[in-house]
Amino acid sequence: MSAAATMTWHEDLATLVGDTTGVRLPGAGGDAPAAAVGAGWYGEEEEGRAEEGWVQQAKGFAESTAEMLRELGRGLWDVAAQSLAGAEDSELARRLRKRAKATGKRLSFMNEYLPEERDPVRCWLIVAAVAFVTLLVLGVGSGDETPVELPKKLIISPPSAYRIQLPDGRHLAYEEQGVSADRARFSLIAPHSFLSSRLAGIPGIRASLLEEFGVRLVTYDLPGFGESDPHPGRNLNSSALDMLHLADALDIPDKFWVVGYSGGGMHAWSALHYIPDRVAGAAMFAPMANPYDSKMTKEERHKTWDRWSTKRKLMHILARRFPSLLPLFYRQSFLSGKQGQPESWLSLSLGKKDKTLLEGPEFNAFWERNVAESVRQGDARPFVQEAVLQVSDWGFSLSDIQMQKKEDRGFFELIKSLFNQVEREWVGFLGPIHIWQGMDDRVVSPSVAEFARRVVPGATVHKLLDEGHFSYFCFCDECHRQIFSTLFGIPQGPIDLVPQPGEVASELAEETPAPDNLAEEEQGNSSLA
Repeated sequence: MSAAATMTWHEDLATLVGDTTGVRLPGAGGDAPAAAVGAGWYGEEEEGRAEEGWVQQAKGFAESTAEMLRELGRGLWDVAAQSLAGAEDSELARRLRKRAKATGKRLSFMNEYLPEERDPVRCWLIVAAVAFVTLLVLGVGSGDETPVELPKKLIISPPSAYRIQLPDGRHLAYEEQGVSADRARFSLIAPHSFLSSRLAGIPGIRASLLEEFGVRLVTYDLPGFGESDPHPGRNLNSSALDMLHLADALDIPDKFWVVGYSGGGMHAWSALHYIPDRVAGAAMFAPMANPYDSKMTKEERHKTWDRWSTKRKLMHILARRFPSLLPLFYRQSFLSGKQGQPESWLSLSLGKKDKTLLEGPEFNAFWERNVAESVRQGDARPFVQEAVLQVSDWGFSLSDIQMQKKEDRGFFELIKSLFNQVEREWVGFLGPIHIWQGMDDRVVSPSVAEFARRVVPGATVHKLLDEGHFSYFCFCDECHRQIFSTLFGIPQGPIDLVPQPGEVASELAEETPAPDNLAEEEQGNSSLA
């Protein structure tokens, strides 16, 4: 039999690669003796060729295939380069360059999420490669046939809310807790956060505590949430006006306190800016601020999302740049009709205390009921509106809430002010603003509270060591008592409408004239006659 007939497949492949590409592979035949070739590549004994093992065959095949693909790629690259030589000035090339430049400009905003002094092109190529590998790993892992417990369906109860009609014809659903309107010493209005409803209020607040401090707590559904009608063109100005109309409809005669928790803080800030004359004070809990506030520094902006999860950063980018894609994600999570956990649906990172609280049955029962009410209408548009509002122009900066009054001074007044320090008058909302911020909060960064204190001089920040985003505000009786004591002082109870017996007797004594006075009046009348 001829030598060609006795060649194995790897020798044939190596010869083919060597002949066609000029690359010299081990075992290709030619100048080197056959014995040397076999011994060099597969480790065969010099005395004779032994039977090849499958490991050596696989290794040889992989190496030969890699060399072929590399040379093939080089050949294709050379062909493409020669074909496109001189095509830079063609019409097609100009159009492609124009589109690539426009696309790059539109996506350049993503560079702000990169570390400092990094080449965006190289960074995003690495990010894309890592994302591709991650998807491959997830795809491989999806073949696990371990049984998984199916999520339960959301149970939406029949409509039960009280509703008022607003001047534009919309209906606003609300709920009341605490003492009645005529007995309330303090009235609180609480707009809810994202993926929440009027049922939230202050989670776990005791009716006895509201009675002790004489508090009337009013919560309501934002437009399109729960049982409130949607408002297609809503903004933060209309949000403040909804709060104002609600207060008027519920006979809150003077001023009310506004409670802002997390995303609800956005609506509380709007009330302080747009209707300051009707607000007595503000109680904020890890309130959200606009990350694109004109007064926020670049460092403060980066700290805002520094501890966010990757998915939450992605949702933030979509809300700011591509909001039309948000419904696709919402319908896979909280609008799917299934129950789920807040850390997965809202892409949250949680600290130790928050995780402990969220695993408890009390919070889970509240969460399921609150979310079911929030998504009652099954429409993604109100949630998209809320997400876009959080990252868009609010129409004001937090620094506009409290400002020093601008005065038109002449030249001599200006010179005089340089030597005499005269305090300028403050305008805007001048009532108390209290901000409670957990230092282990990974949902709203503590840097947001520091920013608010910097630009709102009248704000008081209460730093809570080891507390997270949920642990202080939700289901904490001691915390709620501390909050009310800070806001209202010593509890005095509700306003007592039934006068005490001693008060009735004193009022009668004041209204009934004494007999001596009557006698004197009669004598005076007779003398005049």
